[in-house]
Amino acid sequence: MAFFDTLKRDMDRFIVPGWRPFTRWLRRRLPTGLYTRSLLIVILPMLLLQSVVAAVFMERHWRMVTERLSEGTVRDIAGIIEVIKSYPQDANYDAITRIADDALNLTVAVEENGQLPPPRPRPFFSILDDILAEQITRQIQMPFWIDTVGDSRLVEIRIKFDDRVLRVFTRRGSTYASNTHIFLVWMVGTAFVLAVISILFLRGQIRPILALAQAAESFGKGQKTEGFSPRGADEIRRAGLAFIQMRERIERQMEQRTAMLAGISHDLRTILTRFKLQLALAGDKPELAGMSQDVDDMQSMLEGYLAFAKGEAEEDFGELRLSELLEKLRCDFSLRGKTMTYEIDGEDEIAVRPNAFTRLLGNLVSNAERYADTLHIDARHSAKWLTLTLDDDGPGIPVEAREDVFKPFYRLDEARNLNASGTGLGLAIARDVARAHGGNVTLSDSPKGGLRAVVRVPA
Repeated sequence: MAFFDTLKRDMDRFIVPGWRPFTRWLRRRLPTGLYTRSLLIVILPMLLLQSVVAAVFMERHWRMVTERLSEGTVRDIAGIIEVIKSYPQDANYDAITRIADDALNLTVAVEENGQLPPPRPRPFFSILDDILAEQITRQIQMPFWIDTVGDSRLVEIRIKFDDRVLRVFTRRGSTYASNTHIFLVWMVGTAFVLAVISILFLRGQIRPILALAQAAESFGKGQKTEGFSPRGADEIRRAGLAFIQMRERIERQMEQRTAMLAGISHDLRTILTRFKLQLALAGDKPELAGMSQDVDDMQSMLEGYLAFAKGEAEEDFGELRLSELLEKLRCDFSLRGKTMTYEIDGEDEIAVRPNAFTRLLGNLVSNAERYADTLHIDARHSAKWLTLTLDDDGPGIPVEAREDVFKPFYRLDEARNLNASGTGLGLAIARDVARAHGGNVTLSDSPKGGLRAVVRVPA
């Protein structure tokens, strides 16, 4: 398969500048799929080989056989002419006609005071016309007229000598290698059989690769990959077994992490509950207000850490009504005296992990809520993708920091995804959820002057 990649990468290096538009056109049309590339690798050399055989071997075969047959036919005609010129004949030339028909398989007629018809237009490609004319010119050296055009099985030859014209009708097969189509039929037939065998064989080899790719993609999105088993060639089976072992190790690690986090969560929440109880028993003293706030912040941070580490991979896909989610976020946004608008283009129902997707969009809206006064969400649901574009009028994020803010616990002095009690995980969780769906979250400049966040996930 590397042939096509190398061809795409290095084509401009070997082509003159005037051909660059053609090379770009060719690169756009070169196949990218493994199945199509494999078929081309098998079929193209076979077609090239057969084309060379047909162009070289068959051309020589046609020419050589046609030369031999035409030479013999013209020799017979030359002999008839010599007999007519050397020996007296009756008025109807019955003896010559009979001998030509019985011994030479030629139908002849002599026209007294005859004339040759005007020359016929020659076909674009005709070995018979060229060779037959060459043989008549070399052996007979008299004016002639030939007719080889059409689907007739006969070839007509007229020779003018003295004041007479000899008309000769002979079978096309006597002057032309007419059985070469059998070779072409065999060549095309065997090529077709080989192509069918190649297609069936390659389909059997590609199908396990596609199954492995689909299983890996599903696992990468957090979906279940039950029913996958390695099939195909030894190398593909080894890759499939390696994938299964990797999946089992990752699942085992996730289970251990979940169990560990559950234990940590229980222990830390117990301690925080004791702190809250002691603060409640101590009463509403002003000197304890700061400590109470610290306990609340610790609990909020703990919940954020656990949510990020645990993720939503175990949640199944379901239907979510986008308008209801956006309306709920709009109401929460307006509680702070700020304005949020949205627009939906396409189907309202989307197939996602409802809780995870709600958290993804909620984190982005909450992030804009802290630093912007207005927010507009444009949702476009096509046949393949769901794209949500969030534009606000906040301070934005510097270009050099737009990838860093997706890192867990990353902090900027004025990072818009942090507040006094933030954990720095809002955008990290949002991107993690989007990628678990097979999509992504990207940041750019907004036409409103603030930040634009684009969420794109498969529909």
